[in-house]
Amino acid sequence: MAEIIVVTSGKGGVGKTTTSASIASGLARRGKKVAVIDFDVGLRNLDLIMGCERRVVYDFVNVIQGEASLKQAMIKDKRTEGLYVLAASQTRDKDALTKEGVERVLNELQDDEFDFIVCDSPAGIEKGAFLAMYFADKAVVVVNPEVSSVRDSDRILGLLASKTRAAEQGKRVGEYLLLTRYSPKRVEAGEMLSIADVEEVLGLKTIGVIPESTDVLNASNKGEPVILDAESPAGQAYDDAVARILGEDRPMRFTQVEKKGLFSKLFGG
Repeated sequence: MAEIIVVTSGKGGVGKTTTSASIASGLARRGKKVAVIDFDVGLRNLDLIMGCERRVVYDFVNVIQGEASLKQAMIKDKRTEGLYVLAASQTRDKDALTKEGVERVLNELQDDEFDFIVCDSPAGIEKGAFLAMYFADKAVVVVNPEVSSVRDSDRILGLLASKTRAAEQGKRVGEYLLLTRYSPKRVEAGEMLSIADVEEVLGLKTIGVIPESTDVLNASNKGEPVILDAESPAGQAYDDAVARILGEDRPMRFTQVEKKGLFSKLFGG
């Protein structure tokens, strides 16, 4: 039975799609069969970050409305075995998504023996975001360590606790915090909330801390999930997060200011 993971947040521009692409890629690289679905009808960014935008013929809405089969719409990733992308529509209205249609697509993926289904949610609390989270078993809540992002994500947690299928069944969605654009230097200077600050406000355990890095933008511009860049601290941090999702115990990296060694101090390195 596939585990459904929604990647969500209350605020736009925090790195949800980057996170969805990297988590899906990371799971597939560990031998899992993974589908990643873009729920952001009207905007559609996931296929750009996955580098498959030119291969989109049919999209999520086409499948829901019976205009194409799921197999016709799913795009097999060229880099990672076992990874498939279902793009959003750029031309339809968000009301084109229906609960019944989404459930049918998810059930078909379950029947096709996928291990994980990653749902890339739009920001906020509109219909696409509600449907992305409704069927979730787990939620990765993506937050920038600043007050407005944390406040908006707190509202999302309220919806996860009350407006999901799990909530209707008296269960809870497993909730995890993923901090993006984290800068230990700015935290030390009092310009950014610390990991402990955000955990205290949201009451969540941190699954990953992604350092502020130009590598993320560079990877997106190349159409590659940043997790594929093994030399990048951001890529390594996403790999750690995926390992923790699968139950591995890994130390949290890139959360402290790097102390300069004696040689660096002497020669300004």
